[in-house]
Amino acid sequence: MALSQDELALISEHLNRLGQTSWNDELMLRYYQGRQRVAQLGMAIPPSMRKFLVIANWCRTVVDTIDSRQQVRSFILPGEETDDPRLRAIWDASNLSSHVSMFNVDRMVYGRAFMSVGTNEDDKTLPWVRVESPREMSAIVDVRREVVTSAARFYGWPTITGTAAQDMSGMPSKVVLYKTDETVWAEVDATLGWVEVDRDQHRLGAVPIVMHLNRRMSGAWTGESQMSDVIPLVDAAARSLTNLQFAQEAHGIPRMFMTGVAKGDFVGPDGKPIPQFEAYFDAIHMLKDPQGKVGQLTAADLKNFETAITLYGRQASIVTGFPARYFGMTTTNPPAEGAIHADESTLTRSVEAQNESVGTTLGWVGALALRFATGEWVPGNRVRVDWFDPATPTVSQREDALAKRRAAGVLSREGYWDELGWSEARKSKERAYLREEMQEAANADLSVFTKGLTGASSGASAVG
Repeated sequence: MALSQDELALISEHLNRLGQTSWNDELMLRYYQGRQRVAQLGMAIPPSMRKFLVIANWCRTVVDTIDSRQQVRSFILPGEETDDPRLRAIWDASNLSSHVSMFNVDRMVYGRAFMSVGTNEDDKTLPWVRVESPREMSAIVDVRREVVTSAARFYGWPTITGTAAQDMSGMPSKVVLYKTDETVWAEVDATLGWVEVDRDQHRLGAVPIVMHLNRRMSGAWTGESQMSDVIPLVDAAARSLTNLQFAQEAHGIPRMFMTGVAKGDFVGPDGKPIPQFEAYFDAIHMLKDPQGKVGQLTAADLKNFETAITLYGRQASIVTGFPARYFGMTTTNPPAEGAIHADESTLTRSVEAQNESVGTTLGWVGALALRFATGEWVPGNRVRVDWFDPATPTVSQREDALAKRRAAGVLSREGYWDELGWSEARKSKERAYLREEMQEAANADLSVFTKGLTGASSGASAVG
């Protein structure tokens, strides 16, 4: 079936938007994976040395460190203060504990990330929530309402010859077009172009796609990679590390020199000339010419490379807010607990700010998932996301603080458990344990009381 002109225009617009970001997306992915090609290696390195290129992959360090500190604790509905069991069930059914990590990596690498919500045919109360690749998806946004009005996911890309990888610079053969009241599946026909394959009239009134833009600025609907600040320093460090390898080969090993000798002087017992490399490493040299001399040149001091790389690491620490130890600058003595907290204060605050932004997006996803599960929208279409502390508290620090608050009477037992980050299932299990302990204690008291009554009765009988 043929698509309408409006739908064909939407597909063309989405494909054009995706093409505009494809080159930068590939570049950012290569930086994250440490496979980038450094354009300028410096004047001292010949082209043949490019295969010795060494990448200090600080880009992955930045992304993975932030992601590891973004752990969702609970989803809370408006007017509530505890984790919503329905949202928790949806979260578990869609394996979002691991999938949200992919969402975080996408937004920090590409500057944007997408999540979709769809019907679960096996259990309609547990809709599927999936992370979609930014390299395959485009979205058009209503700027005033800040909602997605149309989205498209392209797939069926050609494969690169001889590999299983996709050629993202080619043309896709299939597309899913998401609109507010329907979803359309289409594919390319050799004669007709884009043709409809299937259509779902869901009448949702909203596009089941949520987009997140990293570091978005006012007046723009584009995101920025979290790696952008550290990329120039990664390239600079790569040049220094590659130069270091070249210097090790050329000047790092002490060189030997000889005067007053010729090639004919190096002959083995069999009368054949000794290879130059073997002669170089011989421990003893016998020279016929009395004026001949053997000496050794001092190897170059490579300390300047360490100084340069340390400088780049310090600059990376400044622009990212990360502690310097994340970029290789460590001390002989490990830092104490308080020093770790102070050193990570900027990083922790940065993650908290990102949690606020990402939490808004995940809240929209949660509200959309509940609409699929219950048929009703959450009031205000907002779900609050609660996060675990992104800092690095030690067990003793956390327990000491909680014990003091509990002793002062400002923290309940349930609140204590919440601060420990226990799930509802874990708290239910602990309640059962406490009930068993109370029952055992009550039974023990009853047994003592019964024995006391029995002993008193026996004594009275004996007196009688």
